[in-house]
Amino acid sequence: MDRSVRRRWAAAMVGALTMLGVLPAAAPAVAEPAGLFFSEYVEGSSNNKALEIYNGTGATVDLSAYRVQMYFNGSAAPGLTVSLAGSVAAGDVFVLAHASAAAEVLAAADQTNGAGWFNGDDAVALVASDGTAVDVVGQVGVDPGTEWGTGNTSTADNTLRRKASVTTGDPDGSDAFDPAAQWDGFPPDTFAGLGSHGGDSQPEPLCDTATATPISAVQGAGAASPVEGQTCTVEAVVTAGKPDLRGFYVQEEAADVDDDPASSEGLFVFTSGTPSGVRPGDVVRVTGQVQEFSGQTQIRPTSLTVVGTAPPVGPTPVTFPLEAPDALERHEGMLVELSDTLVISEYFNYDRFGEVVVAKPLDGQPRLWTPTAVAEPGAEATALAAQYATRRIVIDDSSSRQNPSVLPHPGNGQPFSLDNRFRGGDTVTGVAGVLDHTFGAYRVQPMRYGDYAAVNPRPAAPEVGGSVTVASFNVLNYFLTLDDGRDVCGPAGNQECRGADDAGERERQRAKLIAALAETDADVVGLMEMENTPGVEPAADLAAGLNERLGAGTYDYVDTGVVGTDAIRVGFLYKPGTVTPVGQHAVLDSTVDPRFDDTKNRPMLTQTFDEVASGERFTVSVNHLKSKGSACDGDPDTGDGQGNCNLTRT
Repeated sequence: MDRSVRRRWAAAMVGALTMLGVLPAAAPAVAEPAGLFFSEYVEGSSNNKALEIYNGTGATVDLSAYRVQMYFNGSAAPGLTVSLAGSVAAGDVFVLAHASAAAEVLAAADQTNGAGWFNGDDAVALVASDGTAVDVVGQVGVDPGTEWGTGNTSTADNTLRRKASVTTGDPDGSDAFDPAAQWDGFPPDTFAGLGSHGGDSQPEPLCDTATATPISAVQGAGAASPVEGQTCTVEAVVTAGKPDLRGFYVQEEAADVDDDPASSEGLFVFTSGTPSGVRPGDVVRVTGQVQEFSGQTQIRPTSLTVVGTAPPVGPTPVTFPLEAPDALERHEGMLVELSDTLVISEYFNYDRFGEVVVAKPLDGQPRLWTPTAVAEPGAEATALAAQYATRRIVIDDSSSRQNPSVLPHPGNGQPFSLDNRFRGGDTVTGVAGVLDHTFGAYRVQPMRYGDYAAVNPRPAAPEVGGSVTVASFNVLNYFLTLDDGRDVCGPAGNQECRGADDAGERERQRAKLIAALAETDADVVGLMEMENTPGVEPAADLAAGLNERLGAGTYDYVDTGVVGTDAIRVGFLYKPGTVTPVGQHAVLDSTVDPRFDDTKNRPMLTQTFDEVASGERFTVSVNHLKSKGSACDGDPDTGDGQGNCNLTRT
């Protein structure tokens, strides 16, 4: 789901969520007082969806000290946070569910996504105010699709009910989720066992819609708004219209209305677009529901009026390092200026989301190096990573579009091109814009780009010995079979086709791959992420395309057929005029060495070659190891800086 869809859906969901109240005891009986945990998870069709929280502590619990976090599409950061309110007595349950105008009826809510509220794709966590997880359903950072396991689909009328023997939740969201361990399910369900509505547990509203509430009171001093879910009125100056973010930002005219430096004076107004007639400098009066979207506090208006104009609001200077990684929360939604000279440090999401990370390096360093590249794994590396967290911020492209055709250069704002490019290590000074906090990161949506300096030019090609060039190339899910929604790829013809959705997209991918491979001009190329379906040979197709471009016979491929059980595999291209394969290729998988986990790593492919000119012989292996960003059973992130799956990869 792209960011614009997630924004629409999550905002709609927040608008539809209502804490329905404290219900008579309907949760599993427990032997003795224990913890607060999810006692029932209802994933019904249409609007039959709910979370039930059981209080087994033996005492009344103030729910304002807890929140529910929902994770989307395998993200490791929560995409939606719902703050709880009211209290639940010992032995009672609290239900978070869809509601209609009739508070007693769990019924219609706007389903803009159509795939379900929880959808079974991701984790749902009950989290204390200090950030400690109390209970987690699912696995954080893993998107298993529509099922948590064989037969455990959550897109029909199904329920998970905690077993009667369970007395505490499962706070570890990093391990694989096994519904059978603590749950009974999935039996068909339409809210059976949830009990009836026991009264409204919402606190008295803190907002008076007849008078304007200061934005600082809406934002509060913490990560989430203290008035989330309430209808409030704010009156402030429009600072930035951001139609590609589906709204605009407002800020109080005074620098600090409440004399509390921990609370922000800015706010995002989510309108599904920029209303006509609203422009920077207007003073607007907005009434609407206060929401949290992916860490950002916003208001979704039910009424919006321009009531005047005001002088421009000046940006607040921000300097690095910060005193803490979350110190920027006090400026969320406000105009800021990045005063330091910052180094372009990471651009993994630049082509997809227009995001570039800039940072202030440590003294004596030209940029932020990967901690374990310059420090030993463990305490030294984690301490360095903690310092980095106070020195970095994202420059975004003010858009929720995915894979846009034109991207702004992060230093000058002009369209990126080969004549207007940048490199890691280049510097940016003085960017000004609105600060937001979404998708797990603080980011600036630029209003004014700063001074860019290309201080890290590409070095000249090094002089190297030898007469044969070997390269590796990830072809990024190059599938000849189009992804039309059917699971017809993979060795057994029952897996997702991960490549292009149509012939035009596939041809665009193919042309770019062939151009890059031709420019690389390697004698042997190890390929990764090729389609692994019987009778389909992406390497042969690439060799044919290279030969059309470079001349007949320039490249050939090693014909391996299907390798392993995954939908993708590795392979080889080579120049027959330079090298000749010797003997058959070899595959390393778990049948060769049980320590090689080919359910995670793709099987390794090895081929020996002779150099035609000299007769010298050499052997090349191509690997595609398990990503450290995903999970491996029994091989989690130990916190030493090396990430997940380190032993699996080793």
